[in-house]
Amino acid sequence: EVIVVKHLEPFRLSLEKLKVVSTRLRKDMIRGLGKHTHHRAAVKMLPTFVRATPDGTEKGDFLALDLGGTNFRVLHVRVMEEEQKMVKMDSQLCAIPQEIMLGTGEQLFDHIAACLSEFLDSQNLKGQTLPMGFTFSFPCEQKEIDKSILIRWTKGFNCSGVEGEDVVKLLKEAIHRRGDYDISSVAMVNDTVGTMMSCGYRDQTCEIGMIIGTGTNACYMEEMKNVKRVEGEDGQMCINTEWGGFGDDGSLEDILTEFDKVVDRTSINPGVHTFEKMISGMYLGEIVRLVLMKLTEKKLLFKGEVSEALRTKETFETKFISMIEDGLENAKKILTELGLTWDLVDARVVRLVCETISSRSARLCAAALATIVDRIRVNRGLPHLKTTVGVDGTVYKKHPKMQPSMHFLTPDCKIKFLVSEDGSGKGAAMVTAVAQRLALQSRLLEESDGEEDEEEKVRS
Repeated sequence: EVIVVKHLEPFRLSLEKLKVVSTRLRKDMIRGLGKHTHHRAAVKMLPTFVRATPDGTEKGDFLALDLGGTNFRVLHVRVMEEEQKMVKMDSQLCAIPQEIMLGTGEQLFDHIAACLSEFLDSQNLKGQTLPMGFTFSFPCEQKEIDKSILIRWTKGFNCSGVEGEDVVKLLKEAIHRRGDYDISSVAMVNDTVGTMMSCGYRDQTCEIGMIIGTGTNACYMEEMKNVKRVEGEDGQMCINTEWGGFGDDGSLEDILTEFDKVVDRTSINPGVHTFEKMISGMYLGEIVRLVLMKLTEKKLLFKGEVSEALRTKETFETKFISMIEDGLENAKKILTELGLTWDLVDARVVRLVCETISSRSARLCAAALATIVDRIRVNRGLPHLKTTVGVDGTVYKKHPKMQPSMHFLTPDCKIKFLVSEDGSGKGAAMVTAVAQRLALQSRLLEESDGEEDEEEKVRS
């Protein structure tokens, strides 16, 4: 086992190393926020045009649309002020057939508008004109809360005539083509922002959203004066960091292991999303498989005999990691299923490999989160900060190992984690609710300013 530990050494990141990672991310975030440095920054720091978190007075009925893969969901959400809660009244899942995923943009949005129509019928909502939140989990450049340009399709979509276009406009046009219902306003929502906002209604100190699932990303409330690409100095704006791209410019070269490099080379997007590939569910199982392969080749596992399954890419699923960490019985069962001949020492070694790789994932995430939390603290000139992070994603739920590292990395901050319930649905409704509240407040302000102007005129 001593020799095994030596092979796992590159995955063990000291606190010193994590602090270095944190400092690098801080520099990258500043680069991403800069007007003239943004275009070549690895961490994109995208403005979301979400200007506030919930204050608890939001209320009403909202629709939410969540399109992130081969299915999309439509939800009806009711926000109740007196009970401080959001209730999902109902939701419906609609499939997107392959031919629509590869057809024209018009076909895609007509299909979405048709499913939405069906849902409104089933809810008896046809007569009302409700505001809607739209979670669209593809790389977009947001211009306003209701204007978002698709940069490129991912996840198997390739609809013509959508890239470079405003997604809200395409949706509204499809709804108008039908003519049997209308929606009043649309707010575009990134899934991290949805996570922050759905937690933020329950806990108004929540100003960070984080996802560690198939992928990883985070958003947080930044001071408007630092968001150089958007006009205005006052107040705050939520920034979608897109931290999965951290390291794409080579800045994490010294912590990448030989295994990370193989995972990257054999992925569908080599050279992109370096940080994500060390952390998220899509890749962790594959890293473990590559390490087990190497240890077997060095005759430190399974008497040097590799099974066909172990030799095959992506057969070691990420969910096996938490199962194996839960107990040796699971480890024995999984190893048998993978066609391996094992003894007790083998099972122990495999468990050690799993623990090492999931710990590294948690510690890297903790380092990145520490950067954000500390940035908020410094932005506000506070000696201490108490804040809440809304979290979503299966990897976090199965490996909640971040707290210990956070304590050492941000001694000046007290951080609470809240697991989001249905962030991309309820959160999208909450973004819309907050946008409505702010619009109403600014209208009332303008009106009272107008009245004062009138009074001035009368006086003069």
